[in-house]
Amino acid sequence: MEERPLILVTNDDGVEAAGLQALLAVVRPLGEVYAVVPDGPRSGMSHAITVARPLHLTRHRDRSSDDFHCYTLSGTPVDCVKLALNKLLPRRPDLVVSGINHGSNASVNLIYSGTVGAAREGALNGIPSLGLSLLDDRPGADFGEAAAVSRLLITHILSHHYHRPLCLNVNIPGPEHGPVRGIRICRQTHGYWTEEFEEVTGDNGRPAYLLRGSYHNLEPQARDTDEWALKHGYAAVVPLTIDQTRYDDLPLLRALNLTLTTPEKKEN
Repeated sequence: MEERPLILVTNDDGVEAAGLQALLAVVRPLGEVYAVVPDGPRSGMSHAITVARPLHLTRHRDRSSDDFHCYTLSGTPVDCVKLALNKLLPRRPDLVVSGINHGSNASVNLIYSGTVGAAREGALNGIPSLGLSLLDDRPGADFGEAAAVSRLLITHILSHHYHRPLCLNVNIPGPEHGPVRGIRICRQTHGYWTEEFEEVTGDNGRPAYLLRGSYHNLEPQARDTDEWALKHGYAAVVPLTIDQTRYDDLPLLRALNLTLTTPEKKEN
C-alpha cells in the first residue's frame, strides 16, 4: 500500500485562526497532517528562533485523530517547524505549508513575515514549502478563494518533483478585487515602508509607541510583480531563494583587492 503524503502545517496567527482552519480543510484529505502552531499570535517574527528559554509543546487531543495531529508551541513559527522536524514527526514530511495568513506578505512584507519565515525554514531543510496569505485581515474574512488557490498549488506540488529547495510565497487578493482571475508567477515588487511611531500612554502611565506606517511601491507599472498581480485580481506566486548572495556585486568587491592587515607583533 502506497504511503500517504506527510504534511506539516504551521502559521503565525495561532490555532484558532480562521485561515488555519481553512488550510486544514484543504490538506487533511490529501495525507497525514501534523499541525504545529504557536500558542498565540506571532506576526512579524520573520525567521526568529527561541534560544534563551525552553519551549513547551501541548498536544490537543480533542482536535487530533488517527491521521491528524494538532499541537501548539510556546515559540515562533520557525520554532514550530524546527521542533516538528527534529522531535515530533515520524518521518521527513513531503510538504511544509504555512498560513493561511490574515493580511499581505507581498513585496518587502515577506522579510518581516513569520508565515514566510516558517516556509523558508522548511525549504532550508530541503522540503518543498509554501507560505500562504490572504489580503484581508478582518476577523470575519472569507477564505474560500484562498483555500481554492491553496488546494490547486498543494496538489500540484505533491504530484510533481521540483528542484530542492522549493519555497513559494503565495498571496491571494482580497474581496475588493472581486473573484480571483487566476494565478500569476511573479517576482517580488521593489518597495519600502515609511515607519511612523504613534506615541500613546502605557498602562503604567509612561509613554509607549505603536508602529504605524505606509507602503510605497517603487514600480507600480511593472506587470511582472506580485503587487501588480494582486492589484489586478490575480493570486501572486513568487519563488524565493535561500541563497541571499548578491552576485552582481562580487566582481566589484573582488576588484577592490581588499586585504586585512594586522599590526606586526612586538618583539620581546
